[in-house]
Amino acid sequence: MKVYGTPICMHCRNFMAINKSRHLNLEYINITENTKNLKEYLVVRDTHEAFKDIRGKERIGIPLFVEGDKITMDMDEAFSWIGQEKVKEEEIIEKED
Repeated sequence: MKVYGTPICMHCRNFMAINKSRHLNLEYINITENTKNLKEYLVVRDTHEAFKDIRGKERIGIPLFVEGDKITMDMDEAFSWIGQEKVKEEEIIEKED
């Protein structure tokens, strides 16, 4: 599974912490690391139906999980694709105020 995100995103940091604590080693693509990664992400965001409610609403749509032809921004859904349990409250390192 590929996971697109950026360390400046709280939800992405939560994913990265869970990925590490569960020893998943999923492919993480930092979209702010270079233009190649950003362009790769933007192609998906600008064309995929999953983003119809994101476009034009000042939301980025990350973390983005891609497994084959499946795409979601829901970590629990993505984890279910690879046989992982839903995220537990205690796994969340940062919470929204």
